[in-house]
Amino acid sequence: MKMLPLMANTREFGAVIIGHNKTARRKLQALLRADTLVAVASEQTFCDSLQTLIDDNKISVVSVDDALNNQVRFPLVILAEGGADWQREQAIRMKAQGRLVNVADHPEMSNVSLPYLIDRHPVVIAVGSTGEAPVLARIMRSKLEALIPASFGRLSLLVSSWNEKVRAVFPVSKIRERFWSQQLQGAVGELMMSGREKQAHSQLETNLQAAEVDQLQGEVYLVGAGPGDPELLTLRAVRLIQQADVVLYDRLVAPEIVDLCRSDAERIYVGKARADHAVPQGEINQLLVDLAQEGKRVLRLKGGDPFIFGRGGEEIDKLSQHKVPFQVVPGITAAAGCAAYAGIPLTHRDYAQSVRFVTGHLKDGTTNLPWSELASSAQTVVFYMGLVGLPEITRQLIAHGRAEDTPMALIQQGTTRNQRNIIATLGTMVEHIADKKVEPPTLIIVGEVVSLHAQLNWFDPEQAGGSSGFWARRNDNS
Repeated sequence: MKMLPLMANTREFGAVIIGHNKTARRKLQALLRADTLVAVASEQTFCDSLQTLIDDNKISVVSVDDALNNQVRFPLVILAEGGADWQREQAIRMKAQGRLVNVADHPEMSNVSLPYLIDRHPVVIAVGSTGEAPVLARIMRSKLEALIPASFGRLSLLVSSWNEKVRAVFPVSKIRERFWSQQLQGAVGELMMSGREKQAHSQLETNLQAAEVDQLQGEVYLVGAGPGDPELLTLRAVRLIQQADVVLYDRLVAPEIVDLCRSDAERIYVGKARADHAVPQGEINQLLVDLAQEGKRVLRLKGGDPFIFGRGGEEIDKLSQHKVPFQVVPGITAAAGCAAYAGIPLTHRDYAQSVRFVTGHLKDGTTNLPWSELASSAQTVVFYMGLVGLPEITRQLIAHGRAEDTPMALIQQGTTRNQRNIIATLGTMVEHIADKKVEPPTLIIVGEVVSLHAQLNWFDPEQAGGSSGFWARRNDNS
């Protein structure tokens, strides 16, 4: 690491910007965001946008000589104009005086840099670089901006108003910090950041009273992990994943997503495959209740969306019965994710005006689905968990009037580096996969929209690196 990040109170010492153009304006904007005591100087006329910024903020204008030589008033100097030789000469001279010098576009001449700021007052995050690749700093800042809610700073209001009461209950600093961490990263923090301040204060008071008698209530996060690609997680999902004390996850959750959990979080595998449940659903429901009642933040991580064939409704019904706080974070369901990564639009005004999601997990091989409705044309039908029942699905759809030449897709492990697109027709799919080793999870799409796959397929699993795709194809076509 070539640069040591420091947090400086720039009201304690002055700064001056020598420049007249848009570069100087950007530097001035950065310093003003930090409430810096700043002046500007130039031998040339300020550009209009810089002059407006100077006028609006009543910025002092000094001579260039004063800026270069007044090391007491201006210990920080930013050179945003002049030729490279002049800048190098001035930078060497001022650094010899012990001054902080930043030369715009010349990090090799500088002994300080101005980082990108993420302001979540009273917390400020600075993202900078050593000069080799400043674009990476901009990219990192944008990612952090997206991950940290703009309302994050509101939490400081909660802490300041309750700090003395919490200190009275928890005189030991480590225990107090643990309590605050749980509150700010749990339901109380979520309420505060979403603007429900009265509820946040009320919940914190309840939690603090419970903590006095060692009855601190936990919470359950029911989070949809999407179809596989970690970059399809929602921002709220990522935040809650990294807060949980205990994680319950199933086999459809990608390992890369489980790895996002805190390293010290307890991980409990409750994977469920067809006719092979590691933990029965009833036990999962009760386990969620028990862990939350121990005061833990419990993450129930489910593949896809928890409310689409995910039995999430059953789990929160149990939580509600026991008055356990919970929140639900939707995930991209497999139909949307896998179809998109296969280049198959689920609706298209030329081919399908509706789409239906159906479970293909047929009990005991029975045909307890509304086949006449599913066989109607001008709609797309998506079958979840339909691999074992595929022969029955194709037979029933054809028997109820769907044309045998209707395009059909079977997508294996969609949105991941193991994605495989098998394209055939309703009448040929069963025979087509007979000599192919197809492994779950799979998704079946029936409808004319599948014919668009050849033209619109964009995702190349071999170059995906687990997250993104390129212009190539990996298909098994009939």
